[in-house]
Amino acid sequence: MAEFITNTPAETHALAVRLGKAVRPGTCIAFFGGLGAGKTTFTRGIAEGLGLPDIVSSPTFALVNEYHAPGCVSVYHFDMYRVTSPEALETTGFWDYPLEESVFVIEWAENIASELPEPCVRITIDGNGDEPRHICIEGSDLLADSGC
Repeated sequence: MAEFITNTPAETHALAVRLGKAVRPGTCIAFFGGLGAGKTTFTRGIAEGLGLPDIVSSPTFALVNEYHAPGCVSVYHFDMYRVTSPEALETTGFWDYPLEESVFVIEWAENIASELPEPCVRITIDGNGDEPRHICIEGSDLLADSGC
């Protein structure tokens, strides 16, 4: 487990970029944290670290946003805020996305915690608004290679 404190969205983004540079296909990243914690900001950094030029936005109403670019690993960015059971997850088509050749980023992972693909990098972000963020990253050795 690794723990970090970030004091600004820019610091959160920079940490995520470093982690994104170490991410490989088949990685599932699950975010735990409340509204306004910085999950989408962190996802933007991961995408940037992977070399994706897309503008990352919250998939709240779409359930999933896809980010692709030639020569880059694709990212499937899920929002599970409204998914509250394994049965509901099944109806979303979640299991049809190609994790083996891409990266999954899941916001509101606490709603599907028992169904998360393993292995899974679990990132808990505490804080909101202008508060510093306490970021705990578990389940990965990616940090050893990322310089975090």
